[in-house]
Amino acid sequence: MSKNPAGRKTSSALAQAKRTDRNRNILIQAVVAVVLIGLIAAIGIGIAMKKSDKDEAAAGPTPSIAATASPNGITGNITDNGSIRIGKPDAEVTVRVVADLQCPACKAFEAANGQVLEDAVNSGTAAVEYNIISFLDRASGGAEYSSRAANASYCVAQADSAKYQTWLSTMYEQQPAEGTSGLTDDQLIEIAKSVGYTDDVSGCIRDRTYDKFVKAKTQEAFDGGIQSTPSVFVNGQQVNPSGLAQAIAAAAQ
Repeated sequence: MSKNPAGRKTSSALAQAKRTDRNRNILIQAVVAVVLIGLIAAIGIGIAMKKSDKDEAAAGPTPSIAATASPNGITGNITDNGSIRIGKPDAEVTVRVVADLQCPACKAFEAANGQVLEDAVNSGTAAVEYNIISFLDRASGGAEYSSRAANASYCVAQADSAKYQTWLSTMYEQQPAEGTSGLTDDQLIEIAKSVGYTDDVSGCIRDRTYDKFVKAKTQEAFDGGIQSTPSVFVNGQQVNPSGLAQAIAAAAQ
């Protein structure tokens, strides 16, 4: 039987060509897959960034408090839920007070517990997170006093958190009756000045700089289960406002 070396060489060449084509196709498919994955990732990031920008625009600018401590070590900052936190960094207890500055029950709570909270902050026992919301605009005849007062809350806290508790107490002392248009912007500015703030807060109060932020955090509070004001929490557990001093003492043990 005769042998055909040329035929074997041809067959081998064809097999090699097929393997080369197959490897090339696999490489092309791998490159295409990588490109597609990259495009999908880029699209996802783009969508996420657009959503983030949209959410930020809807919520408006976020207030901030300079991370400086007073001589007694008390600092202020804004928490994730929009609360204004006043206290020493190593405070053993955290008290969260959800309130509306138009709310008569909140005024009564401040009268009964304002000094308790100031003493707890000054002693380092507790830090207080004032979660000021606005849902009683309807009680000010369209003047949106709750929203304006809540905005002012962020304005003064940002300017100087050391004076915040004094400002809050003064605001409650001058709380307007429900059904009225509430305090004017000029009156809000004068209250701020009366406790030591400068005219620098005026623009923030008049422009309602944090109005969208207030509305967003108010909705978050209700979405999170808040049903009335004042709502008071000690280390995350809701407590009866009338027993706040006892709850702080128990949590500090």
